[in-house]
Amino acid sequence: MRPITESDLRGSFVNCSKGETKRLGVPRDLDEQPWDDLDFLGWRDPGAPERGYLVTERDDGTLAGIALRAAPGTARGFTSRSMCSLCLTTHTSGGVALMTARRTGEAGRLGNTVGQYLCADLACSLYIRGKKQTVVGADFDETLSMDERAARTRTNLAAFIDKVLE
Repeated sequence: MRPITESDLRGSFVNCSKGETKRLGVPRDLDEQPWDDLDFLGWRDPGAPERGYLVTERDDGTLAGIALRAAPGTARGFTSRSMCSLCLTTHTSGGVALMTARRTGEAGRLGNTVGQYLCADLACSLYIRGKKQTVVGADFDETLSMDERAARTRTNLAAFIDKVLE
């Protein structure tokens, strides 16, 4: 992903009002992100942990940002596993969260949302590149290369964003 500025980031959100984008918590280390290793920028709001955000570059070069809300979690045992629907990384013990995004347009104004199970920390890009690890024993061996896994993640994210935009 190409480096983006705070202004670009705030202007990219498709499912928020302008007032909401002005108030959202931007990562303090935006300039220090590992841009070459990111397929999208994802973060949780430290001031409102139930909120998450992701910004990605679309095929046409435009940025699309999505505001997310994490569903309240349920306590699970250490041995339970869940899988992110974007990067297909498996996690144990709450590493995956159901995140919902308000749809755009009339559907969003009526309260319609789209949900996906995502890495709770929204660090999919770092997991597929081996820059971040899950709990030992949570990963399955894959025959896809890292580039193929990254392409799959971008395709899954594009499909999610398309559902938000419908």
